[in-house]
Amino acid sequence: MSDDLAAPRRIVAIVPVGELEGAKTRLGGTLDAEERLDLAETLLRRTLEATLASPDLAETLVISPDRRALALATSVGARTLRQRTRGLNAGLREARADAIAGGADAIVIIPIDLPRIDVDAIHAIVAPLTGSPVVVVAIDRHGLGTNALGLRPPDVIDVAFGGNSRRRHRDLALAANARHVELDGPLALDVDTPDDLVIAEQALAGLTDGR
Repeated sequence: MSDDLAAPRRIVAIVPVGELEGAKTRLGGTLDAEERLDLAETLLRRTLEATLASPDLAETLVISPDRRALALATSVGARTLRQRTRGLNAGLREARADAIAGGADAIVIIPIDLPRIDVDAIHAIVAPLTGSPVVVVAIDRHGLGTNALGLRPPDVIDVAFGGNSRRRHRDLALAANARHVELDGPLALDVDTPDDLVIAEQALAGLTDGR
């Protein structure tokens, strides 16, 4: 079997984290500032527990401008990179360049606001990364956004998170003549609005009450 058809040898999870202070401002009518900070930190821990436990991943790289987030990531065993640029996509490009320099032949980008993240959900993103080039998009529950992104090779397309990113990632994949795979399932739920928080109540049990 050729290298192009084989499973990737080294898959790196990239976990982008913004400033923890002031995170999740759209939940301001439901959670106060301290509760939102606790939620963001717990979601980060939950994400890293899953990526670090995944047998599919060679490494977890957390990129953030926030020293507190980087310290938390280091404490649980993730590698960290201090973000020097501004914005999510710019930070992801920094992290991707670092992963490529370290020998990654595929990456999986996993934000921290996915309450149903676990080893099985990560495997679902990784499993289609056979063959090259390929773009795997975990779509959000509204059918518009990208909740996780798998890329092989890591630079097969540019990253285009933001409004209507599902379409943008699809168009970039087509322009690159890459196989394009879309997934729904547990990663379709992210926590961004009060409605999301209500829907995620069971998955988020204990995340906002200190347990």
